[in-house]
Amino acid sequence: MNNSFKVISPIDLTIYLERAYAGPKQIENVLSAAANAQKEWQKKSITDRALLCQKAVDLLVARADQIGEEITMQMGRPIRYTPNEIRSGLKERAEYMIHIAESALSPIDIDSKRKIKREPMGTVMVLAPWNYPYLTSINAIIPALMAGNTVILKHSDQTPLTSERYQEAFDEVGLPEGVFQFLHLNHDQVAQVIQDFRINHVAFTGSVEGGHAIQKALSGKFITSGLELGGKDAAYVTADADVQKSVENLVDGAFFNSGQSCCGIERIYVHESIYESFVQSYVSLTKKYVMGNPLLSETEIGPMVKPAAARYVMDEIDKAVDQGAQKQIKQDHLHSNAYLYPEVLTKVNHSMSIMTKETFGPVVGIMSVHSDEEAIRLVNDSPYGLTASIWSQDKALAWHIGDQLEVGTVFMNRCDYLDPELAWTGVKKSGKGCTLSSIGYEQLTRPKSFHFRTL
Repeated sequence: MNNSFKVISPIDLTIYLERAYAGPKQIENVLSAAANAQKEWQKKSITDRALLCQKAVDLLVARADQIGEEITMQMGRPIRYTPNEIRSGLKERAEYMIHIAESALSPIDIDSKRKIKREPMGTVMVLAPWNYPYLTSINAIIPALMAGNTVILKHSDQTPLTSERYQEAFDEVGLPEGVFQFLHLNHDQVAQVIQDFRINHVAFTGSVEGGHAIQKALSGKFITSGLELGGKDAAYVTADADVQKSVENLVDGAFFNSGQSCCGIERIYVHESIYESFVQSYVSLTKKYVMGNPLLSETEIGPMVKPAAARYVMDEIDKAVDQGAQKQIKQDHLHSNAYLYPEVLTKVNHSMSIMTKETFGPVVGIMSVHSDEEAIRLVNDSPYGLTASIWSQDKALAWHIGDQLEVGTVFMNRCDYLDPELAWTGVKKSGKGCTLSSIGYEQLTRPKSFHFRTL
């Protein structure tokens, strides 16, 4: 078994850094420290917890440029975007969850003799992915801490610096020892740790296969887990949609971060009355994207996370073309290594895996539909159910369609966005549980009822 791992930068395939996996003694020390710290942390007021969490967030935001460059080096997103993962996304989500904690965690007072309190689970294990290393992890870390839990973070081997930057920030603001910790672990070690009796909840963001592995590892325990898994997110552009504005948003929704987003747009259905003009505009805008070294400010599309990921997407494109799909960009897609230019496919259908299987890359299929009913049927014809977007100027129509879509979030005239005031959840193979919003706190606490009688 390897005792260490290397982070290969997708920019040039050189070794960016190397880290050691935790040994048995370190793992035991971390688990013990988390369990020992939890009761005292729980006793702290929500105001005191909020003060420390906000100070840590402020430190991370102040270091956004440094952190942004590290994100770029580790997973390849262009540097023109990566600092905003901290300045905008992390800040917005963390501060909102801090802001609502007092009300979300307040007891439910039925009368003077009965109430329901929300108590922390204990120690929460957060397993986070590389594609949005801070956005995905902050969704669980801050509310878990605000609810009185201790947190152990295991981040992707592609983005291990994320864990270390969190630890530095929490240590500098004086978070009590053991309240937040991280571990670098391999897959077998992850299974062993979450099976430990001192882990009381698991928050996982990753693949469907990873979700199955988590559930299997937890099969011998009666603890909860939140699983945010894959997506094959769809957009439906109705007959009355504003074509240009829809195109602008849906090109970005499909190709931002090289399509490596669980809620990125992977399939688009367009009403036949505007199909031709939509495709023409979509292809024209896609061709304007600038691909290159993500450390250059002008670059809009960087490499995918690994050459193997780029090859997988290329194989899916080739498979679809063999079945009759047509390329609309027709560029030399695999420029080198992990660099893959976006592709738009037409003449696609649901017999092709490009329209049914998560691709997680810069390719989108566009289909013409005859009616709203056909679009609803096709959107729902998926094993996934994370988000779907409706592009229309008719809000009543969007409500009508949205009520029939089997997804966790329905958008109108926007996509690929998490609003921290709304519950982030999925159905079918997209997972279970919820993060963000006041409902997110319900996943990280357990109800405790009090029923008193005076004799």
